[in-house]
Amino acid sequence: MTAVEQAIQKLKDNGYKYTDKRENMLLLFASENRYLTAKEVQLSLKEKYPNLSYDTIYRNLYTFVEMSILEETELNGEKMFRFGCLHAGHHHHFICTVCGKTKEIHMCPMNFFEEQLTGCEIESHRFEIFGKCEVCAAL
Repeated sequence: MTAVEQAIQKLKDNGYKYTDKRENMLLLFASENRYLTAKEVQLSLKEKYPNLSYDTIYRNLYTFVEMSILEETELNGEKMFRFGCLHAGHHHHFICTVCGKTKEIHMCPMNFFEEQLTGCEIESHRFEIFGKCEVCAAL
């Protein structure tokens, strides 16, 4: 079963109806394999769905995040979304600020922070590094 099929099944299991718009949004994320803004989603689907509103896209993106289908991050005050990471194990990401592509970071800096926060209970964490990937940096 593909990631898109799994996502559609997860939506159905949680009471959401299948729509071709939702499927096409998910297919876009699967094919791009990078972080996308809601605006990029709208522009990519505009030809097929000229009346698809920004609000509808945003509402669906947040539904996908709530269902743990998509991950979200923020860059320069703008929310960005991508398919939830399918890689096994604990890791973090480098995110290109130009093209949105990501790379896994296999080292976790939490040991350092845990030493600095004695007595605190850390419930979760997220570590992302932003910059230009080697392709964008060479331009």
